[in-house]
Parts: sequence; C-alpha cells; structure tokens
Amino acid sequence: MAEENPADIEPNHRKLQRIASTVLYAALVLLALWVMRDFIPAVAWAMVIAITLWPLLARFEAFCGSHFRTTLFAIAVTTAIGLLVVLPFVLVFAQAVSEIHEFIAWLRTAEANGIPEPDFVAHLPFGSSQVATWWQDNLALPLQGSPAMKALHGGTVVTLGRRFGTLAAHGLVVFAFTLVTLFVIFQAGPQLSGNLLKGTRRAFGPHGALLAVRMAAAVRGTVSGLVVVGLGEGALLGVAYLVSGVPHAAVLGLLTAIAAMLPFCAPLVFCGAALWLFTQGATVWAIGVVVFGVVVVFIAEHFVRPILIGGSTRLPFLLVLFGILGGAQTFGFIGLFIGPALMTVLTVLWSEWVR
Repeated sequence: MAEENPADIEPNHRKLQRIASTVLYAALVLLALWVMRDFIPAVAWAMVIAITLWPLLARFEAFCGSHFRTTLFAIAVTTAIGLLVVLPFVLVFAQAVSEIHEFIAWLRTAEANGIPEPDFVAHLPFGSSQVATWWQDNLALPLQGSPAMKALHGGTVVTLGRRFGTLAAHGLVVFAFTLVTLFVIFQAGPQLSGNLLKGTRRAFGPHGALLAVRMAAAVRGTVSGLVVVGLGEGALLGVAYLVSGVPHAAVLGLLTAIAAMLPFCAPLVFCGAALWLFTQGATVWAIGVVVFGVVVVFIAEHFVRPILIGGSTRLPFLLVLFGILGGAQTFGFIGLFIGPALMTVLTVLWSEWVR
C-alpha cells in the first residue's frame, strides 16, 4: 500500500483544524446567546437606537475628539432617551390616577342604578330600536347582580392585575438593561463601528460589509418612517382633538402618536374620539375628526412613510409593508425595525444574483 505524501497530509490537517475551529466558535457563540437569551431584546432595542443616532455620535466625535466628552455625550443621550420613554407613561398614569375617584363614583352609581340610555341611541340612522332594547335589558337595570360585576369583583381582576404587574416589571427590567447597553455602545464610539465593519469584511468580504451598511440604513430609515411620522400624526390629530373639544387632547394626541407608529393603528384612537363626540351630540365635530384623521393617515401611510423608509433603503413599497407587518408578527414590536432590514438583505442578494 502506498504511503500518503506528507505534503498532502499538511493541507488536509489544516483544513480539519479550520473546520474544527469553525464548529467550536459557532458552538461557543450559540452557548453565549443561550446564556444571555433573556437580555437579547434589550440588546436588540439598544442596537436599533444606536444605529439611528450613530451619525449624530460620529459628528460629535469628529468635532470634539475626546473620550471624556464622548462619555458625557453617551450619558446625555441615554438620559434623554430614558426621559422621552418614561415621561409619556408618567403623564398617562398621572392623568389616570387623577380621575380614578370619578371612575369609582361612576361605577358605584352604575351598580346601584344602572347606566342610563344615552341620547344618541335614538338618533342612530339604523338599528335604533334593537340597540335601545339591548341597552334596557343589559345596562339600564342595576348592575349589582349582573355576571359582569361579579366577575369584576372576583378573582378575574386579581389575575389581570398580577399579569399586568408581571408584564410591567419585565418591561421595566428590559428597558433598564436597554439603557445600560446603549450607554456602553455610545461610550465605545466610532471605534466599535470600525471594528464591526472590519470583522464583517474579514468574515464575509466586501459584499458582507456593504450589506451591513445597507441593513443599518434600513433600520435608520424605518425608525424615521415609523417614529417621526407617528409623532407628526399625533401632533396634527392632537390639534384636531383640541379644536373639536375632546377632553385631555394632549394625552389623546400622545396615544395617537404611539398608535400611529404601528401601521394603520391610528384610526383606532381618532375613531374612538369621534365616537365620544358623537355620543355628546357633536355630530359635525365627530365627522370632522374622522375625515381629518383619514386624510392625515392616508397621506402619512401612502406617501410620507414609504418615502422615508423605502427612499433610504431603495425598497419597493410592498416589501416595506411586508417587512413591517411580517416583522411585527414574527418578532413583536422590535420586528418593526428588523423586518425592513431583512427585506433589504433579500433585495441586495437578489440584485447580486441577477447581475
């Protein structure tokens, strides 16, 4: 039997070593991800925020060029983001607490006397008699013995309260770790960006680095399209609430802005406000709020948002829509930003394939 040539054994040995090293590295990475699995959402949110604000950090670093000032910048930006997220919730919570006494008084009155039939039921264009009959049978009588009130006073409220408390505590922990991770990323500065691009280029070549840049642009454009457009819709509809006489217009405008960050969710809020106006007899104002809201949402969803998102990533509107909705369905709220980035990857790979 012929012996193997030592010159052939050495390349095979090195090839096996490379394969073993790759398997070992992949196993260690997967193990590390499994260990920090509960903190992956916090890291993902921090990366989305950092990618969005990275051009601002790069300009600041180029202007100042001091690590100490970069740390101050990281502290300032992290604090500002924390306040921007916390203050709206504090505002809504304070408003709810200030009116909890009125709600309890109304609930006790409903328990003792029922809920009187509102005037707008008699003026409905159709179904007025059916709605009035249902109201008299279910809501106009005292609610003390109704199954709904029994459930309200039973263990259902306790269970819902515990679930809400658990979700709130989990969200608070994730948010705290998001701020910590964001501070560390900002403190690392552009050096971190350079190292990431260098590692990507070394692992996947120039096309891999280009793909990473395009994905970052997709995330940045998606944040602009969702957050900026949502805030714009909330501001415009907040003015409409104020003019039409809807109570707590500022809080309702804030809720509209949050809902508008999700595609096609803003109508849920302004239609609810219009329904309240309709029940108060302000039919003209109710119609005006609905018409104005539809116009604002139509322009924002079909023109402004696709331009902001698709323009920065050169994605067609259909892929933008699939990326946002499919990402949200698959990954939750963070998927709103991950989805368009994945659609960008798909577009780039397709362009390279057909070239």
